Amino acid sequence: MKKILILNGPNLNLQGKRDTNIYGTTTFEEYIEELSIRYANKVEIAYMQSNIEGELINAIHQSVGKYDGIVFNAGGYTHTSVALRDAISAVATPVIEVHISSILAREEFRHISMLAPVAKGSIMGFGLDSYRLGIEALLD
Repeated sequence: MKKILILNGPNLNLQGKRDTNIYGTTTFEEYIEELSIRYANKVEIAYMQSNIEGELINAIHQSVGKYDGIVFNAGGYTHTSVALRDAISAVATPVIEVHISSILAREEFRHISMLAPVAKGSIMGFGLDSYRLGIEALLD
C-alpha cells in the first residue's frame, strides 16, 4: 500500500470558513476523511498543515523513505518561497503541486509558482478535487 502525505501551507487551516466563494465550505478534516475512505485499500493518507514555512520544509525533508509522494498546496508560499523550492529539489520524494483555485485566474502576483519547475506536476482550479487528482497522479 502506498503512503502519501497531503501537505498544506498557510491559511489552509481556514478551509471551509475563508473565502467560501473561492474555496468552498467543506473543511479539510471532512475532505481528508472522504479521501481516506475512497482510497482505503490503495493509499494510506497522512495530513499535515502549517502556517510556518520551516515546518513545511521539515515535513518535506522527513518524507524521504516514509512517503511515496506528497500532494502539496503551499498556499501563499507558492509565489515567494525559494526555501520550499530548494527543499523539494533536495529530496527524491515526488511532489505534486496543487491549488484549489486556478492561480492563473487570480491576481497577477499569484501567476508565478516558485514550486512548479521542481514539482512532478501541478494541478489547479478543480476545487478540493485537485487533491484527489494529485493522488491519482502519484498512483500512476
